[in-house]
Amino acid sequence: MGSEKLSMEEIVEYYKPDVESLAAYIPWLTAQKGAQTSKNFTGEGIEENSIAFPVYDSTLLAFVRTAQQSSLIDRNYVYVYSRNRIRTLADERRFIQNATIREMDELWGILSKYILKGMTKANVWTEGVKNGIYLELLQKMRELLNFWDKQAAER
Repeated sequence: MGSEKLSMEEIVEYYKPDVESLAAYIPWLTAQKGAQTSKNFTGEGIEENSIAFPVYDSTLLAFVRTAQQSSLIDRNYVYVYSRNRIRTLADERRFIQNATIREMDELWGILSKYILKGMTKANVWTEGVKNGIYLELLQKMRELLNFWDKQAAER
């Protein structure tokens, strides 16, 4: 989106609806941090005749659907990773911790990686819950938006 060209109020206005719709999942993400939110289907004889497939927690699927409906999911998230030299989970966490309101695009890029990769790699959605990255992203985005929204209201 190019948030470097927008005012703080415009950034808040642009991102707030999507962040707030996902923020409804913060209590669930907090409760599920470290937990396994999917399991492999084990129907009668399936192990012998086909490959196993994951069965996801319904709340996780609702979270993913809500994220997918956002216009902010970025299919070019790999550029966020290369531009910011993000290679590991620790790099993701460090970036999130130090992010400013001007880096909302990049925060959405990290979220996009987990949402889009999860569509083809079964364990990625679960991994995002288990390692707490979804929770950290949403808390940081919400913190930034609330701070700048409050600043705008005080003017």
